[in-house]
Amino acid sequence: MSTAFTLVFVAAAPFWALMIFAPAWGWTRRIISSPWSATPPLVFWFIFALPNLGDLLPAVLKPTLAGWQDLVAEPAALTAVWAQVIAWDLFVGRWMYLDSRERGIHPLVMGPLLVLAILFSPVAVPIYLVLRGVLGKNAAAPQEDRAAVSV
Repeated sequence: MSTAFTLVFVAAAPFWALMIFAPAWGWTRRIISSPWSATPPLVFWFIFALPNLGDLLPAVLKPTLAGWQDLVAEPAALTAVWAQVIAWDLFVGRWMYLDSRERGIHPLVMGPLLVLAILFSPVAVPIYLVLRGVLGKNAAAPQEDRAAVSV
């Protein structure tokens, strides 16, 4: 089970490596733009959560601290929860990467922030939101508005 727990992050690592170390490479944008890019860790979720759905469902439907403590004491359930966390962090990192590319935020700014998203996405997201407001170009304007401004 320890190997599976480790492999959850290994499944996400290539995507993080592309966003951090090759952000301007054309293939990075193509790969990360796919909505499927955040799903490899979820394969582990399905492997470990589905067989334990009988224990997982009550913990989700009527969450209690004691119920979750009991649930994550089981290695398979904890691995499923870890897979969900890793998938969510990758999803958030994917959004930050794609949004920063559209807004022209420099990859040297985003690299450390994406590393932070791997480690503590609840900290990285608000920092990114501030940075995108300060450093980001007007990518949020509708296409026709941008065209009118450039004329």
